Amino acid sequence: MAEQVDKLMREHPNRFQASMDRTRRGIRQMKTRRSDAPATVVGLRGDRASDAAVAAHWHASLDGVRDRLDRIERRPELAD
Repeated sequence: MAEQVDKLMREHPNRFQASMDRTRRGIRQMKTRRSDAPATVVGLRGDRASDAAVAAHWHASLDGVRDRLDRIERRPELAD
């Protein structure tokens, strides 16, 4: 009987410790995820800035093509 009481007395702290370990692990994972969030936001903002730069480049290229086309159309030897 005394053996069973000793076993039960040791079992409760072990279960409590296991529960605390799981809680600590969960908190550590949440902190890791939370610290990853700013990097993700910065990456998304960088993508947006990159997209804007690409769009500006294409607009400038199209403007150049339009200017060349206008000059070609104004050449008298090419007129209909």
